[in-house]
Amino acid sequence: MVSYKELGLVNTREMFRKAIEGKYAVPAFNFNNMEQMQAIVSACVETSSPVILQVSSGARKYANQTILRYMAQGAVEYAKELGKAIPIVLHLDHGDSFELCKSCIDMGFSSVMIDGSHLPYEENVALTRKVVEYAHQFDVTVEGELGVLAGIEDDVKAEHHTYTEPDDVVDFVSRTGVDSLAISIGTSHGANKFKPEQCTRNAEGILVPPPLRFDILAEIEKRIPGFPIVLHGASSVPQDMVAIINKYGGAVKDAVGIPEDQLRKAAESAVCKINIDSDGRLAMTAAIREVLATKPAEFDPRKYLGPAREWLKKLYMHKVNDVLGSAGKA
Repeated sequence: MVSYKELGLVNTREMFRKAIEGKYAVPAFNFNNMEQMQAIVSACVETSSPVILQVSSGARKYANQTILRYMAQGAVEYAKELGKAIPIVLHLDHGDSFELCKSCIDMGFSSVMIDGSHLPYEENVALTRKVVEYAHQFDVTVEGELGVLAGIEDDVKAEHHTYTEPDDVVDFVSRTGVDSLAISIGTSHGANKFKPEQCTRNAEGILVPPPLRFDILAEIEKRIPGFPIVLHGASSVPQDMVAIINKYGGAVKDAVGIPEDQLRKAAESAVCKINIDSDGRLAMTAAIREVLATKPAEFDPRKYLGPAREWLKKLYMHKVNDVLGSAGKA
């Protein structure tokens, strides 16, 4: 067993307390490889932001659990080398079983999510409680989920939204002992979050999705004041990145994300963790496609992964500075 403390990581408890008091959200950026991790760490060091390095079950299989452990330790040392020891969490995104969560805790993760939102309510409570009881022995924090987000991202698939029911949150939090709660108020997984017919067009002709259900968020905050709330599926799907991908042979159609002004509003509430994955995928893919299309003789991976890393860093710095409000909070 490896303790996250040996790797120089922190859990989310103090990080979230400060975020709620300071009315900002901590970025939870998903990563699968070295370039993504480098971009996240360098962006957050440069902006002096705390950060949650987030790994899905699929990403863990892709990268290998042992390599991931050393990457997380490397991220901590890399931040110091860049000049600032920012708080870094290694978090399991959408863990779907006790066994997976236990394995991550044993391998040095400082935070895990157990997602029982697809289960009947009592089964979700029982599974979440089991993970909490194991995790808290090692001071690892746990995120649970109530409500279901539509969309597809890695192993997470759902056809329809189920908004979080405010009446359930007090019972769920008190019976499970979770440290934070992911809720469903209208965000969605993947780059194709909404169908065009669900959206309206603004004055510039840009598709705008239905607004987030801030009424549900406000009601949840009333029921569990000061409790850390998490938003999943919060990528904004930059249309310039979609355009570049499609210009150079891609086929990303009808991709509509969450407007950044709505995320900024959410970050000023008890929402203290906002998950962003698809935006990073789009930026990385756009950069790689542009290089390969404009320099067809290029075959050195550094020549297209290097620019992709820079595009990612720029995206992450924008999110930290202009959307989440976490700059300067490390």
